[in-house]
Amino acid sequence: MQSLEIFSGTGGLAKGLEDAGFRHAAFVEFNKHACSSLRENFDPGKIFEGDIRDFDLDAVGSIDVVAGGPPCQPFSLGGKHKAHDDHRDMFPYAIRAIEHLSPKAFVFENVKGLLRESFSNYFEFILLRLTYPGFKPEGSEDWRDHLAMLRKLGKSYTGVRYNVKYELLNAADYGVPQTRERVVIVGIRSDIGVEWKFPERTHSIDRLLWDMYVSGDYWKRHDIEARVDRLDPENSHEISASLMKRYGMFEPSSKPWQTVRDALIGVPDPRSDHGIVDHLFRSGARTYPGHTGSYIDWPSKTIKAGGHGVPGGENMIRYEDGSIRYFTVHEAKLIQTFPIEFQVLGAWGEALRQIGNAVPVRLASVLGKHLWNTLHKKPSAVRQRMSAIAA
Repeated sequence: MQSLEIFSGTGGLAKGLEDAGFRHAAFVEFNKHACSSLRENFDPGKIFEGDIRDFDLDAVGSIDVVAGGPPCQPFSLGGKHKAHDDHRDMFPYAIRAIEHLSPKAFVFENVKGLLRESFSNYFEFILLRLTYPGFKPEGSEDWRDHLAMLRKLGKSYTGVRYNVKYELLNAADYGVPQTRERVVIVGIRSDIGVEWKFPERTHSIDRLLWDMYVSGDYWKRHDIEARVDRLDPENSHEISASLMKRYGMFEPSSKPWQTVRDALIGVPDPRSDHGIVDHLFRSGARTYPGHTGSYIDWPSKTIKAGGHGVPGGENMIRYEDGSIRYFTVHEAKLIQTFPIEFQVLGAWGEALRQIGNAVPVRLASVLGKHLWNTLHKKPSAVRQRMSAIAA
């Protein structure tokens, strides 16, 4: 199956979809540094460096899936919150790609802030435009007026239609060693006759707590002395008792959330003589209110891109003794579950910006495999009849 990657960034979503079996027809990315990274890890001839408004959609041929992360700054909790009034809002151009190419499916990822109540009407507008991509605003029609018309559509619409679903996913629930909440929007063309359901969560905080507070398996895996009292000395007994009451003698069936320690097994101290090109120590890390770093025995806090290309203070590791240091590019890459051989080019700040903007590869792979399997299902007889009636 062929995919078109728009707003590709450094390629986290693209790498996960590639692992799932999709083959990329082209990448569209504006940032020159991200394009340099894309060329290192994918076919350089397929990289379009420039504005999506200048990309020729006719040149890519038949596309099965359109995927990407429209710039999130308009909706970011740390941004200016302008949404549709922000010139960086690229959702209209994502919708244009769906309208023009009519792929079997699409996958878009964005920040949690997209679900903010103040953005609810515009988010509804985005979802309805993706549902009815052929129903376009006329001339300079305001999006609010067009939303009112979209709400009235139903059987009267005869164009290509998508069944669109969205969900707020935490990457930690899918084996990524990072608590990272993002909105994922998936649409499947209605005539395909299959239904999308988001994949079941495979990892849980309860199982990690069980392995730490009840069985001690977490500490055994790392061959270190249990540090339960250091984790939460005041509530350790209460946590253990609560878990035992909830699950009895049997541990939670899910896998444990992955921690920073889990992610960095075998990674040498960056100050040692290791020979890893992107594993360079950076001095100057410090804590301040709201920025205390990521504790080594817990999933990392969200790797951040930060403003103006400078990562936030959370891109730090915090050890048991309270000492901190910045994550290296190599470590941040592993926490975002990029393969070790994946190259993110640019100085530390720029590389961290690219990594912080990326979709974790493992999450993208889970979504990609689930989408691949969904698109290869045989439609049910009921769905086939409904599609025939709709046509």
